[in-house]
Amino acid sequence: MSSLNGGMNGRIEDWHESSSNEESSFLSRVVQLLRSEGVLPGELESNENTINCPVVRFQHPAALEENLQLDIPDGGKGMSEERLLSKLSDIIKGSVKTSHPHFYNQLYGGLDPYGLAGAWITEALNTNQYTFEVAPSFTLAEKAVLQKCLKLFNLPENGDGIFAPGGSMSNMYSMVLARHHACPEARAKGLQQCPPLVAFASQDAHYSLRKGANWLGIGTDNIIGVPTDDEGKMIPTELEAAIRRVKQGSKHTNGCATVNGTHNGVGELCGKPFIVVATAGTTVLGSYDPLEEIADICQRYGIWFHVDACWGGSLILSKKYRSLLHGIEKADSVSWNPHKMLGAPLQCSVFLVRHQGLMHKCNSAAATYLFQQDKFYDASYDTGDKSVQCGRKVDAFKLWTMWAARGDNGLSALVENAMDCSRYFLRLITDRPGFRLVLPSFECTNICFWFIPPRLRGLEETQEWWDDLEKVAPNLKKKMILQGSLMIGYQPLSNKGLRNFFRLVVTCQPPPSPSHMEYVLHEIERLGKDL
Repeated sequence: MSSLNGGMNGRIEDWHESSSNEESSFLSRVVQLLRSEGVLPGELESNENTINCPVVRFQHPAALEENLQLDIPDGGKGMSEERLLSKLSDIIKGSVKTSHPHFYNQLYGGLDPYGLAGAWITEALNTNQYTFEVAPSFTLAEKAVLQKCLKLFNLPENGDGIFAPGGSMSNMYSMVLARHHACPEARAKGLQQCPPLVAFASQDAHYSLRKGANWLGIGTDNIIGVPTDDEGKMIPTELEAAIRRVKQGSKHTNGCATVNGTHNGVGELCGKPFIVVATAGTTVLGSYDPLEEIADICQRYGIWFHVDACWGGSLILSKKYRSLLHGIEKADSVSWNPHKMLGAPLQCSVFLVRHQGLMHKCNSAAATYLFQQDKFYDASYDTGDKSVQCGRKVDAFKLWTMWAARGDNGLSALVENAMDCSRYFLRLITDRPGFRLVLPSFECTNICFWFIPPRLRGLEETQEWWDDLEKVAPNLKKKMILQGSLMIGYQPLSNKGLRNFFRLVVTCQPPPSPSHMEYVLHEIERLGKDL
């Protein structure tokens, strides 16, 4: 029996050694694939390298599905290493290169190389953030980063925070805490213990607020869309008037008041105002709501004040531009996504709250198999019970690695370079034939504009003219994508009556340059001249 076991153990050891060598070699070859396709940071910084590596090699969905053949067969052996590497190469070739210097399509871009190093370490260690027991170093890293963020946004040092899987979840955290603040009995007994809760946000606020209202049982009709001015900023007088109408309506015999500016038009709303969400860098126009004035209104009426700084919050790192966030220090909670402008690897989303212990009171479920209070170490370092999640990635370490490598000055320089390049592009297209700005000036790195092809210039701008111009952005975007030379997003803004226009978004990674901005200008003119 002993010889039999010895033989079996030997075979197992031989298999482990062979398997380990193959897997190690495989990982090295995957890194080479990424490098050859220009996916890794820094591979495509020169214009020469971008010629043979487009932003995207576009194929229509059905064609790509047919070419990739990604169905996993039932039974049998796995693919050979060579076949798998070939398949991975095809997948990489069929993907968008967000680290390409000509990708300006979303509110994120390439990734910071130090952040990538942090992400590789966290993925390789494959642990969970919920307890110090399984994530001792990462628990301390998250604590350190959250303290740094509280200081950065000038929130109380005894505040709290957590890393969430994206800005939508961060904003939902704010709604949960605001609900608990307004109606703590809802935690145990449900929303039937509360009056109808009413939220306020600008008409240009992120759609995640409506999703949050749905998930939390507040109701999407109970979000009032406050009108914005010509620059896309929430109008404080309109906010205060809406709050008063709801509060006065709750005193009426029928319990309701007519409220203008909801996401669904004009309706009757009554109940308790429980949160105001201001936006620091709106999704399309990049506008900053007047935070100081909104904070004063919230304080006057005792309403939770949340700032969605997911996009524009990175300007807080810059002494030159941080004044746009003046008043954020009065917020009850703040959401900020370093994975957007700053270039931390997806996902890296910070939620901060000024009230110590509130997250735990609101979210704790005290699972005794995870959060035992008789542990041999200080159990206060187990942070998972204040989260809505159980499994939680160690996203904080990506930001820790970036911050540790670059310092405050390095991150500030990246942000200011992105802002300066966006301003250079703005100067390039201002008063240039064929370009028209949506706004006279912009606060963030979003630059929004129409491109008017030569055949439409100088004509009377009738309804038919605008109907024609509205088709330019989609058709020009199609040419960009099919050639793989450039990616810029477009959209209408219906609440302001604006037809399809381009929104160029400049981020910190890869670091943009004036020559990149000039390329965008000339490529739009080249592709759009015959539209």
